Amino acid sequence: MARPARPDTSLRPALEALAARDADIARCFPACGLPPVRRHKTGFAGLLRIIMAQQVSTASAAAIIGRLDAAVKPLTPAGFLALDEAALKAIGLSRQKMRYGYALAEDILARRIDLRALGAMADEEAIAHLIQAKGIGRWTAEIYLLFALRRPDVWPAGDLAVQAAAQRLKNLKDRPQGAAMVALGAPWRPYRSAAARFLWHLYRHPGVPD
Repeated sequence: MARPARPDTSLRPALEALAARDADIARCFPACGLPPVRRHKTGFAGLLRIIMAQQVSTASAAAIIGRLDAAVKPLTPAGFLALDEAALKAIGLSRQKMRYGYALAEDILARRIDLRALGAMADEEAIAHLIQAKGIGRWTAEIYLLFALRRPDVWPAGDLAVQAAAQRLKNLKDRPQGAAMVALGAPWRPYRSAAARFLWHLYRHPGVPD
């Protein structure tokens, strides 16, 4: 039997602050509780794992990442580049994911992408730096900032699950997108990362009062 996910107690102060200012979060927070712990490693390995998990199921992503970790210890840019396409195909990577992985590894080794420098960058600057790499769009960069760098005010407004949960939370007729989603998150500054974490949690939680 799977062990129940451990709640992320680091989110409590931010979520309590959000509940104090937002009646809908205050209504749902007691029913949902804290989101589970979810973190990514920093550096090439962490960012590559996020890319590998794009557009596949959670189970498939876990299996691919497990095989990749077993094949390359430690998972470094040079180690990844040493794997040929046959090896990566056996691990479960599509040709597109192979190209993205190779491109990211080459960008890091050539210092076109400097993951260590992200710590000194503001959020938007860090996102702009990351999306220079092939295969990294805004969502991937936001997930890296949120779960690897642990930035407190990242708002993944384009995430479909966050949008669907926001629609449910606010009892909206339509799923908010684009500028509407950005505006919806604005009152939650500077805790939008915690708000996004809560919305992902709400998306999967069945017992929320209307």
